[in-house]
Amino acid sequence: MGGVRNSALALLVVTGILLGLIPPFGKLASTHGVPPLLWALVISFGAGAVLLAGLAWRGNRLALDRRHIRYYVIVAIVSYALPNFLMFAAIPHLGAGYASIMFTLSPVITLLLSFLLRVSRPNPLGVLGVMIGFIGALMVATTRGQAGHPADVIWVVVGLTIPLSLAVGNIYRTIDWPDGSKPLALAAGSHLASAVMLIGLVLAYEGASSVRVLWDVPLLVAAQIATSSAMFAFFFRLQLVGGPVYLSQIGYVAAAVGLVIGVVFLDESYALLTWLGAAIIALGVSITTKARGTS
Repeated sequence: MGGVRNSALALLVVTGILLGLIPPFGKLASTHGVPPLLWALVISFGAGAVLLAGLAWRGNRLALDRRHIRYYVIVAIVSYALPNFLMFAAIPHLGAGYASIMFTLSPVITLLLSFLLRVSRPNPLGVLGVMIGFIGALMVATTRGQAGHPADVIWVVVGLTIPLSLAVGNIYRTIDWPDGSKPLALAAGSHLASAVMLIGLVLAYEGASSVRVLWDVPLLVAAQIATSSAMFAFFFRLQLVGGPVYLSQIGYVAAAVGLVIGVVFLDESYALLTWLGAAIIALGVSITTKARGTS
């Protein structure tokens, strides 16, 4: 485990695989009538509770000063509550695999913001890798979802707002990371803040009775909580080890996982252009990973 914790590449692969499982779980939840807001709450509340328990087991506790609370709230909005709700709302229209591919647009947006804010400056090879991945992502975006079932443009636009929100979160977590704070504590605090927000939204728009539908899919709820808890524990460690631009590459890994699961297990189908774009995305990932080793 120590090797994984200190290897940016290992953290990237593990985090990306776990992230790629979230859209397929979300699609399964939607087929059982779970509202998008409620499923986003399952992730934040479940992950927050598990991570908080892990923090307590280590003898640590959450910092609740103004600086940390501000961090928790902003991260909760831009990294969890908003993108998760948008993703689960779009999945029934775009497909789990296609929604996963939306993650691949966050690296280029993260790179742009990183340049503008002078957070980090990847070398030319790294920029090339991200741009190649972006070209592949654009090819995928033009197909508008599953083959033979193109989604309305509005849902493609909704899908495109997901990587924008994620990119903002990637940059913010780095530039405002509280000094001396541990990744596990920040992950727990931000998820619990997200859960508080989502509880209010679920009660306002879905009603307390909507929670009953979760009793129909207990194994799916458990699988989602376990997956997201592990993912976010690795996620914040990767933020610390790899930085915001490298972290954003998890979108490429997640896209590949989500696409394969969507096709193999969820009976989704995609056009040749979608698969070609996915292959170009994979090329971009390999170049970016090599660039990190030469920087």
